[in-house]
Amino acid sequence: MKSARHIPHRQRAAGRRVPRVRTRDGGARRLADDVMREATNPVATVRAATRADIPAIGRLGALLVRMHHDFDPERFIAAPPRTEDAYASFIGKQIGKSSVVLLVAVRDGEVLGYAYAGVEGPDYMSLRGPAGILYDIVVAPTHRGHGVGRLLLEAILAELKARGAPRVVVSTAERNEAAQRLFARAGFRRTMIEMTRELHGHES
Repeated sequence: MKSARHIPHRQRAAGRRVPRVRTRDGGARRLADDVMREATNPVATVRAATRADIPAIGRLGALLVRMHHDFDPERFIAAPPRTEDAYASFIGKQIGKSSVVLLVAVRDGEVLGYAYAGVEGPDYMSLRGPAGILYDIVVAPTHRGHGVGRLLLEAILAELKARGAPRVVVSTAERNEAAQRLFARAGFRRTMIEMTRELHGHES
């Protein structure tokens, strides 16, 4: 999908407990070592999202919808009433799924941003083999420019790699240049270009 993303360096954990991700069958699995290295960064702590984080993620998800609609109102949907609640409800159903990675960056108890991804099999419609798909990565506006986005990105890439994803694919809005710079610095390359034509009111 999208992005409002931003991110920074790694330090080793010093005797901290490794966050756990709950799987659908109730089992628990330790996050990748790379994620744990990020968890001690002074910018923020990255950990697996919990149900207590859902309201904050809902607010950030609604922000993402509004931001994309501002980029291109014809291509991207407007945020209807109660978008925050609807997105929070959706994210709540993703927690615990074995194919999903949902991380939050927190500092002093405040959720600064989140990253949401999944491990998917081949998709012949997009001519893509198995991959990790980065659906969302969002940082609250007041916390952008301090490395939180990069911290989230590095953490979720490490976790997707640990889960066996051979590559990671992400889509960004054409006008979201900040996100594109972030992904390029992390080693992403351009592989597809989406083009849209409106059929109503368009002269051939």
